[in-house]
Amino acid sequence: MKIVSFVAILTLMTSTTLWAQSKPKTANELAAYLGADREQILLAGAKKEGKVVWYTSLTSTTYKGVVAAFTTKYPDVKVEVYRAGSKDIAPKILGESRAGRHLADMVESTPGILMLLRDRKIIRPYKSPHHANYPDLAQTKADGGKVYWVTDREAFVGFGYNTNLIAENDVPKNYDDLLKPLWKDKMALPISSTGDRVIGTMLKYKGPEYIEKLKSQDLKLFKLSGSAMRDLVISGEIAASPGIFRNQALVKMEQGAPLNWVPMDVVISNAGGSSMISRAPHPHAALLLIDFIIGSEGQSVFENNKYGVAWKDYPFQREFPERGMSTMQYLQEERKWSRLLREIAR
Repeated sequence: MKIVSFVAILTLMTSTTLWAQSKPKTANELAAYLGADREQILLAGAKKEGKVVWYTSLTSTTYKGVVAAFTTKYPDVKVEVYRAGSKDIAPKILGESRAGRHLADMVESTPGILMLLRDRKIIRPYKSPHHANYPDLAQTKADGGKVYWVTDREAFVGFGYNTNLIAENDVPKNYDDLLKPLWKDKMALPISSTGDRVIGTMLKYKGPEYIEKLKSQDLKLFKLSGSAMRDLVISGEIAASPGIFRNQALVKMEQGAPLNWVPMDVVISNAGGSSMISRAPHPHAALLLIDFIIGSEGQSVFENNKYGVAWKDYPFQREFPERGMSTMQYLQEERKWSRLLREIAR
């Protein structure tokens, strides 16, 4: 009897020791941990850390929706948000890193920015049980089965027009239709990465001859955000733009605005992804928020705000201008597209 008891105790002690050893002890181990108690471990650590600092280029309505849903589920974890345009986030993170000021825990932004941060080793690859729900093309993979980010939301760029100014029969069906005399002096594009990507996509699918012909259409250029460009179309100051975000259009269309949105030959997907900062001061909270965003609850927030999601099909072909490029290649292409965009208005 004593022997049996001793064996039982020894077995229990061994099991407990192995259990303790299997728990993540470093940031790298934590980022790779997929045990059944992952959420409990992340939440317990996040409660001790107290907060997560989130840098994002999401619209205010969307990121506030994420914060509200996250803090409802995890009320003991405060979310501090720094919101800026995608081109402003990378310099801030890089500058803080050079200064040894590690403030951000995670970043949600567009692939061009995330590629730069990956190459500078500013973000840490991680695993998540939610990755199994995403197609391979939506995962930017790292070694050891980890990813740097998955595509957590997509904003589709297409042709938006004022329904009071444009007859239904005149609505273009493709890029070639934009060259018709009807559209001369009626369209505009934003001077932004969105405008750059529209021109880059036209160049890819229609060639430089098409861009030359587009110059004769007297497009106007505005240094505006996507929502401000949409509002110019709604007000009738411009009749249409091939650089309108579907999610932003749908919100106003549901409110009765004189606006409609249609896809072109391809639809540019302005994708976003969530990454963990390598020197995150609150690593448990960072991973907890990432899991929430790419899980069903976070994805519901994006869909409620009219974003597309990577794990669904849509009735148009999506184009991801940065895919297949290195960071340097993408930066070089963006500069070329930006130059062509400005030449259109000459």
